[in-house]
Amino acid sequence: MKLNIAVLAGDGIGPEVIDQAIKVVNAIGKKYNHEINFTHALTGAAAIDAVGNPYPDETHEVCMQADAVLFGAIGHPRFDNDPSAKVRPEQGLLGMRKKLGLYANIRPTLVFPSLLHKSPLRRELIENADFVCIRELTGGIYFGDKGRSEDRTKAWDVCEYTTEEVERIIRLAFTYAQNRRKKLCIVDKANVLETSRLWREVGQRLEKEYTDVTVEYLFVDAAAMRIIQWPEGFDVMVTENMFGDILTDEASVISGSMGLMPSASIGIHTSVFEPIHGSYPQAAGKNIANPIGTILSAAMMFEYAFKLNDEAAEIRNIVDKSLAEGVVTIDIAGSDKAYSTSEVGDWIAAQIN
Repeated sequence: MKLNIAVLAGDGIGPEVIDQAIKVVNAIGKKYNHEINFTHALTGAAAIDAVGNPYPDETHEVCMQADAVLFGAIGHPRFDNDPSAKVRPEQGLLGMRKKLGLYANIRPTLVFPSLLHKSPLRRELIENADFVCIRELTGGIYFGDKGRSEDRTKAWDVCEYTTEEVERIIRLAFTYAQNRRKKLCIVDKANVLETSRLWREVGQRLEKEYTDVTVEYLFVDAAAMRIIQWPEGFDVMVTENMFGDILTDEASVISGSMGLMPSASIGIHTSVFEPIHGSYPQAAGKNIANPIGTILSAAMMFEYAFKLNDEAAEIRNIVDKSLAEGVVTIDIAGSDKAYSTSEVGDWIAAQIN
């Protein structure tokens, strides 16, 4: 099979972890006789430095021509510390989502048996935790009208959703629930926000079509508490953009390291696969970042973009083996022997033969 993959390494540790995922993808391609073509393109701070645009037209064209996009991370502290900056790396991420129609971010939350002791939560709370959060990605407050008054003493960010946007993402969530344990939790703040009341109205209308799925509605604050108190109670969760951003980061720490978690952004034109962590500039260039979230994102790419389930399963099985055998970076190793970013990538790729 011929696989055309756009590679957007981005900023910070992005290039380092992407390099390890490419090693694994190439090893899978060799074993399963796939012809894999990578096309690299600029995004984020690296693209601002090069051409003044965090998501250049050339990068967008590379993504449009690809079967899937493997993405690293975006962000640089010089922009974080400059509130007056007119162009920011994160604008590239938002622009990519909008232009590619990446309306749904799929983030699994799962635990690894060999790392249960690394979680900040007690073992009995998490050992069977396995749920998926589906976050709406191209609407809401991140994309609404925003501004400041002339005297800079007032600011606003508008949250907007259309029925079409809400229905599209909730239908996707129902489909996921049908293929899992048939439980769906719709998260909103319908007691306060008009947009949330729209979400709840659409959910209540659609649940009549998906009678095999049990539906629950939770306010976002209650959902945040339950993720900590009873994560095993969730199967599929769906919510709007900002709520999903916050809740998925909260859920990611259940596994013991944010560096372990992958994600997929499903789009109209193509799909993007990326680890959930940020650019982690403090670790950039030190060869210490955890590449497993990126490698597992590559596994999601094989499964979702190419329908190659055996290849995806092999990557996940070898990642489980690396964790069980202690071939891990310093964020997981603690006082035990820590492997470098590249050593972990080399070890996992070498197991594919």
